[in-house]
Amino acid sequence: MPATTKTISAADSWTDSVHIIGDFNLSIVASTSPAFSGTVTAQRSSDGTNWRDVDAWVSVSAEEVGYDPMLMYYRAGVKTGNYIAGSVTVSITGQKTLPGASS
Repeated sequence: MPATTKTISAADSWTDSVHIIGDFNLSIVASTSPAFSGTVTAQRSSDGTNWRDVDAWVSVSAEEVGYDPMLMYYRAGVKTGNYIAGSVTVSITGQKTLPGASS
């Protein structure tokens, strides 16, 4: 199962990319002391090089689930200009094959 986790405490910092298809989970845990202040952005790419923003969360902890019917790369992090203070731990987990499909 593809997975990545990273604690981020600076701008322009990203998780490793994960290559996933089907159901996936994105977890964001913001620090409380000092409180995380910034924006976490999730991005998607078909080639692992050219990234497109798909969602963003401002200064909050969150647990999100998603579904992608195509094998894509995902990563999450804090873009340049979107970090103020604290830290945030971001995790992405998913699958490399659809359930029931042969690998």
